[in-house]
Amino acid sequence: MVAVAQPRFGVWAVVYGSWGPFDHPDDPVNASWERNRRLIVEADRLGFDSTLIAQHVVNPFGDELDQLETWTSAAALAALTERIEIIAAIKPYLVHPVVLAKQALQIQEISGGRFGLNLVNAWYKPELERAGIPFAEHDERYEYGREWISVVRGLLAGERVSFEGRHFQVDGYQLRPAGSAPTVYVGGESDPARALVADKADVWFINGQPKENVAGLIADVAARPRVGAPVRFGLSAFVVARDTDAEAEAELAALWELAEAGKARWEALVADADPKAVMFQTFAKYPHIGTNGGTAAGLVGSYDTVAQRIREWADLGIETFMLQFQPFEAEMRRFAEHVIPRVRLTSSKLELAR
Repeated sequence: MVAVAQPRFGVWAVVYGSWGPFDHPDDPVNASWERNRRLIVEADRLGFDSTLIAQHVVNPFGDELDQLETWTSAAALAALTERIEIIAAIKPYLVHPVVLAKQALQIQEISGGRFGLNLVNAWYKPELERAGIPFAEHDERYEYGREWISVVRGLLAGERVSFEGRHFQVDGYQLRPAGSAPTVYVGGESDPARALVADKADVWFINGQPKENVAGLIADVAARPRVGAPVRFGLSAFVVARDTDAEAEAELAALWELAEAGKARWEALVADADPKAVMFQTFAKYPHIGTNGGTAAGLVGSYDTVAQRIREWADLGIETFMLQFQPFEAEMRRFAEHVIPRVRLTSSKLELAR
């Protein structure tokens, strides 16, 4: 495990319209393209390094709610931004790997080499089942995803790909133009997910949870056989940062009150999730605000406290922090103004000390 000298900071695009309680008075649910365009263009200007555009076709919190489409939005954001990395999530059952690889290479060209794809193997059953797409058993989805990403990675590398598997048969396929290959991120924490990360991922996205858990996950994947550069690690987290720890805790308590009022939506989502999805088993152990572990990552406190905790995560090996806020835009600006400079200053001092 290698400490990260200079952490990278990303923001989740608001594809659901909100990453915290749905009834926040200063953060009305809004998943529109216009809001996401403004948000990510501003994140680019503020110096954030990445954005993650999660993928759903329908909103898992209720299909009466808007849901941003991932890949068309990724292409548009690639053209509208200058330096931020655009990461688009993909569920393999929704798009054939040859088609997806072509889309990824095109967005990589549009962005000037700032594109990444995030492979997720699906947990929300109605999204597939109501479309007539079978929702396979957990380990079967990872077998399918392994074949899928094997085809995609070869095509992204500019290779002429022939592949004969249980799910895909590809005969001498090659895509052009092909420049630098997009970064491949993989999510999931089950044993099949970890095996897939060790074999095929550039970066592993880990859900927010206590550090001792994450340390064990990182050690497990780092110890697995691998060809090529070591896996890098990312962490999802929901940030509540204020002048003092007490103010941050008071804000977190207010968010919990709002979450309690709207918990029926969360319970309905969990009821429609695959019970074998490890992240939901983890979430049940560590209550949190936000998705993908949210505040369980511990980034709640004063600006100095949050900066110190980020540094501790970086010492553990976390390179990319994919962050959620509420209200998103205002708290994103607060983080950029007060926390990022503190982390950068600490990182610079550590570099000089070395």
